[in-house]
Amino acid sequence: MAIIKEESEDMKIEEALRVKHEDTEEQTGAGGCEGELGSVLLSVSLRAQRTLNLMTLKEESEKLNEMEEKDQKRDFMIGEKSTKTKKSSSRKRSQKTESSSYFTCRQCGKRLTNKQNLDVHMRIHNGEKPFTCQQCGKSFTQKQNLKVHLRVHTGEKPYKCTQCGQGFTHKGNLNAHMRIHNGKNPYNCKLCGKSFSRKESLNAHMRSHTGEKPFICGQCGKGLKCKETLNCHMRIHSGENCLTCHQCGKSFSHKRSLNTHIVIHTGEKPFTCPQCGKSFSLKGNLKTHMRLHTGEKPFTCLQCKISFTYQRDLKHHLQTHSENKLRV
Repeated sequence: MAIIKEESEDMKIEEALRVKHEDTEEQTGAGGCEGELGSVLLSVSLRAQRTLNLMTLKEESEKLNEMEEKDQKRDFMIGEKSTKTKKSSSRKRSQKTESSSYFTCRQCGKRLTNKQNLDVHMRIHNGEKPFTCQQCGKSFTQKQNLKVHLRVHTGEKPYKCTQCGQGFTHKGNLNAHMRIHNGKNPYNCKLCGKSFSRKESLNAHMRSHTGEKPFICGQCGKGLKCKETLNCHMRIHSGENCLTCHQCGKSFSHKRSLNTHIVIHTGEKPFTCPQCGKSFSLKGNLKTHMRLHTGEKPFTCLQCKISFTYQRDLKHHLQTHSENKLRV
């Protein structure tokens, strides 16, 4: 804009000189040699000035174009660099997000979603059990497992069977119990055909065929078929009665004994004979009763080969052999 303004001013000066020259010619006359010479000199001077101005304007225009091209090139390079930086930054963030989305256990390779879960998982490998039951001293890797365990001492059974009202400390135990009512026993023994509602029960049953007793008491060396049985056995050595009846305060070392005792207070008889309708408080009593209908006599005297429905009848029978020996 400054160059255009300067050119405009030059044109104005030239116009003013031309007008002045014409006025001079009118005053002196067309034939004066001195006036013609001055006019020629003035004209040459104006042309030279105009040429100089045009050259200057062209040079400055070329400089401006050159500077504009450099600015555009610099802006393009800066923009390209910025784009590369953004892409690189985005790629790094993506890699960081991907790598930090899980935490891998160095011992077993298991992946966990956060570091806290990894710390809890590592207790499996290092054997750490920071949560201890104040009543029996048993320790656990997770606080939630301790809370569930405490139900053994408190007698809390939040999961109730809607058909018979029996309570359970674990939801999984309730689900397994429900198969008793609907007749579902999906786990079958391939050796004897016996069915079970729980896989753990089948595994324990299989040891009756194999004779395996993998759970060994550290104090007396006795082998037992399942871990729960070992835990109950250990109470014989410790003299511990950690299972308490909340109605009368009586304590028991075995959960089964406590369950049998509680029936005294509740009068509950959830196990019913399908043939005669008689009810029983314990499943074992129902099984024994069913022998009356099936005619099964599993207790046999080895001396005279007489069989009996109940074990107590066999014991009474064996006394007769002892008495006969004494008489002889």
